[in-house]
Order: sequence, then structure tokens, then C-alpha cells
Amino acid sequence: MGYHPLMNDTKWDEIRTAMIEFPEQVLWRTKDIETGYISHWDGDWYYHFRTGGYNPIEWLEIKFENAKIKEELVNILRKIHVPGELSENRIRIYGYVKPGIFIDYI
Repeated sequence: MGYHPLMNDTKWDEIRTAMIEFPEQVLWRTKDIETGYISHWDGDWYYHFRTGGYNPIEWLEIKFENAKIKEELVNILRKIHVPGELSENRIRIYGYVKPGIFIDYI
């Protein structure tokens, strides 16, 4: 596969649980490391996010609508301590990275 794993099922479950408990609905999508498929945006963290298991998740993107929600999400993800990066309206969390690529933790 040529990738280094950065996440495990426990960390993915912590994210899933935190997003279920989050008071605002936030959308997510994932990229499958085996097929390259990028899922459609989804809001169901309870069932859909864990369908098929966490192993093939190369990355997870969480979309937010405003700076307040972004700040709240970043605070949650810092507590979980996940590898990722922030953009203007999305947070990307990495499950795997290619060798030689450095990803900081949120």
C-alpha cells in the first residue's frame, strides 16, 4: 500500500462519538485508501460513518459553516489529538499518509 497509518479504531470512534454529541449538524466525507473513492457529503455520524469499518479511511473531511463552529470543532479534535489540517471551511483528518509526508496534529 505504501502508506503509514496514523489513526486507529479507538480514535475514529472518539471522533464519531464527539460528532454525534455535537449540537450542530456537521457534514463529513471520506476518501477510501484502497479504491480512491471520495464519498458524498453525509451528516449521519451514528450509522453511516462506521459502515464498512474505519480501516480504509485515508482521510476524513469535516465541513463547517462559520468560525464559531470551526473553533468548537478544533477544540474537540485537539482533545482527541488527531493528525490533520485546517482550511477555510473544512478540517481534514488523516488516517494514512505517504512516507516522507509530515502531518501536524490538531
